Amino acid sequence: MLTKRSPNSDSVRYFDNNASLDPPTVSYEAVMRSDDGVKKWTGGFWRFTADLASKDSAYTQAALAAHTDTTYFTDPAGLQTFHLHSHTNGNGGASLLVDGFAVAERLRTESLEAFQDLCRIKIRGHSSGNEGIAIMPVHSFPVISVEDTESGKRGRVTQIRWNNDDRAAMMGLKSEDISKFYAAARKWVEILRRPESECWVQLTPGKVLTNMDDFISRWKTLHVPKKTWLQCI
Repeated sequence: MLTKRSPNSDSVRYFDNNASLDPPTVSYEAVMRSDDGVKKWTGGFWRFTADLASKDSAYTQAALAAHTDTTYFTDPAGLQTFHLHSHTNGNGGASLLVDGFAVAERLRTESLEAFQDLCRIKIRGHSSGNEGIAIMPVHSFPVISVEDTESGKRGRVTQIRWNNDDRAAMMGLKSEDISKFYAAARKWVEILRRPESECWVQLTPGKVLTNMDDFISRWKTLHVPKKTWLQCI
């Protein structure tokens, strides 16, 4: 979802596979002319590449489906910036952006039952690949979070939490809800993978990608011999 609006505005502009033609941008000067500009737009940094330094699929050359990060946190990562430092003797490596909010609204239109099930059925994410590490949120969350309304109907979408690779065991759910979740997830993924949903961006050294991760299901990395990313949250 691309927005240039006040917090109380109802004006929303969704993006599709043409978003790379006119992406929202921040000027170099706004970020780099002062320390205050840097602090406003960046946080902590870490550097990573496909070396399995962490037991995480992001540290491999495997292709990743569209997803949001840190579903295993109670409060997932928000604004993230990615900068490709090097792309040595490589090919591919394009990034995939999918507007999770737009997908949620398409799902609401095409299959209201599936939309309601992904708003209602709560699941957990987890991170446990490295020795001594086991991270889970304090409680379960739905894939799609929405505002409550006075009428009782499900309101505007406020958050997307989707990462099939980080989904924990579905403990404590009724068997019928597990079946409904998988049926709804199947429809959700079908919309995610439509060509009109996918916006592909090829980063190069010097070109920075910033996204609000709870707004955008993100990332699909193709095979490359050597690629180094700098990520900040």
